[in-house]
Amino acid sequence: MGHEAEPERTQGALFPDNQLVPKGWKEPADAWESGRRPGPVLVNRPNELASAGIPTFMKLPLCLEAADLRAGQIDVAIGGAPWDGTTTGKSGAQLGPRAIRQADYLGGSATSLFHLGAQIRTFDVVKVADFGDADILVGNTVGTYENIRWFVTQMLDGGSIPIVLGGDHGITWPSATAVADRYGYGKVGIVHFDAHADTTPNMRGSLASHGTPMRRLIESGAIPGPNFVQVGLRGYYPDEEVLGWMSAQGMRSHFMVDILDQGFDAILDRAVEQALGHADHLYISVDIDVLDPAFAPGTGTPEPGGLGSAELLRAIRRLSSEVGMVGMDVVEVSPPYDSGNDITALVAHRCVLEAITGLAMRRLGCQTE
Repeated sequence: MGHEAEPERTQGALFPDNQLVPKGWKEPADAWESGRRPGPVLVNRPNELASAGIPTFMKLPLCLEAADLRAGQIDVAIGGAPWDGTTTGKSGAQLGPRAIRQADYLGGSATSLFHLGAQIRTFDVVKVADFGDADILVGNTVGTYENIRWFVTQMLDGGSIPIVLGGDHGITWPSATAVADRYGYGKVGIVHFDAHADTTPNMRGSLASHGTPMRRLIESGAIPGPNFVQVGLRGYYPDEEVLGWMSAQGMRSHFMVDILDQGFDAILDRAVEQALGHADHLYISVDIDVLDPAFAPGTGTPEPGGLGSAELLRAIRRLSSEVGMVGMDVVEVSPPYDSGNDITALVAHRCVLEAITGLAMRRLGCQTE
């Protein structure tokens, strides 16, 4: 079913000549490590207002190590990658993880949430915890990317599905690589929602950028071209040369012009069918600028003419429930440019909720619409 991996291309360094990656969070601080039993930690009081307490995602318990996730039998771990050091548009995505966590007016306990569309209590079915943030090294792209890769590996080591909150889209390179490390190079596919293809050879001479992660994943062998399904591309990038490279790699791209011509449901049906056409496992990558700026103004590279929020949320829920997923990221939320009641961070928050609801539906055997 899946594309056969090439063993010699597995588990290499993202930057092969790098020998000086700092350890970051790899050495736990004595203050919270000494004498502490592994397991999720409740850091908020029951039924607090959304605006009160410590901003873990949905007031969920906090885990700091893989051992905590294993002890709590956590199905999904939500972690942040607050990095925008390779942004070429307007910066601010480093503030995204905290804004997404705080974009919740519901308050109370996550276990009380009832999904009106699916008619289930999502958090009664799927156990979820917040895993904090990756160690970000200011000005050090190499070290930060390796730390993000290690951070996602820790979530996987804990037996959890990682959901990573960006951060700019460059973080998908280390995040999806960590997932491919676990499941096998060539065995993971990506459904990529974005206005931009992110397959540029380099950005102003740098291999690491928010415009290059999909190319790096293909070139490394972690995620081969035929394992990519892109949805929502539009605007004025990439050019013919890059499009030709994408086609030669076997990438499948669904442009907004196709969505407008054929209808979103037809394109979504095709994306769901294609998701595991060449792979055994699914990773979902959501750049919030896939949405029209009317729905998501708070992003560094907005592009008019995009999807509506209802379309994106339904697509994520369908993929998660009908195909299943082993990892996800939601990126490019830039709070300084958000408007209204933080509507961009809110829809990013709901992308995460819909993915988790889809997993719950899959576990229960629920029918999707």
